[in-house]
Amino acid sequence: MRRADRLFQIVQLVRGRRLTTADFLAERLQVSVRTVYRDIADLQAQGVPLDGEAGVGYRMRAGFDLPPLMFTREEAQALVASVRLARPRLDSGLAAQAEMALAKIIGVLPPAVRAAAESLAVFAIATGPDDATRQRLTRLREATEARRKLRLRYLDLSGASSERTVRPLGCFHWEAVWTLAAWCELRQGFRSFRVDRIEQLIELDETFRDEPGKTLADLRRAVGVDA
Repeated sequence: MRRADRLFQIVQLVRGRRLTTADFLAERLQVSVRTVYRDIADLQAQGVPLDGEAGVGYRMRAGFDLPPLMFTREEAQALVASVRLARPRLDSGLAAQAEMALAKIIGVLPPAVRAAAESLAVFAIATGPDDATRQRLTRLREATEARRKLRLRYLDLSGASSERTVRPLGCFHWEAVWTLAAWCELRQGFRSFRVDRIEQLIELDETFRDEPGKTLADLRRAVGVDA
């Protein structure tokens, strides 16, 4: 990869994440961490508003943008494949928005690239969640974004029912099922709940803020997933 291309990729990766570590960039770009540090310093010297420091991570200051980009044939095909694979598994609202976003992108592509994207022979069989699970996914997603606590009545795999007050942190798809990752106030720890086994879902008026040891980043570090 040419250095100019690598610098461009660093900007794209950092602006798409809340916090990006040098280790993450080095792995994605297949270069050394030392090279990443040098590239970051060069970008900052050129006026790119990258905040952060070595050993902590980097983020892009608000307001920075690049000129509109044109997708390559392969990038357009990747977008089509991603939406086709994701749409049957998403809640109805997100699925519709993904379809609309893809239509906007496809509509401005050059004819040859558009034809290649639309003719991509990659499809996903519609074996996603049932309507009740999709509705729960919508409510869980909205509660997570609003940082609103939830009260759940949950049926575990052994058939035992329990009531929990949780802080919803994120929804995860595991091939056949969706789970809610949350901080459980009853167990005082992270727990996962299969969305199709949530018998009752009540949104509480109480909101929550990030607390050390109880965040999505803490959960992802605990299970070895890059945050």
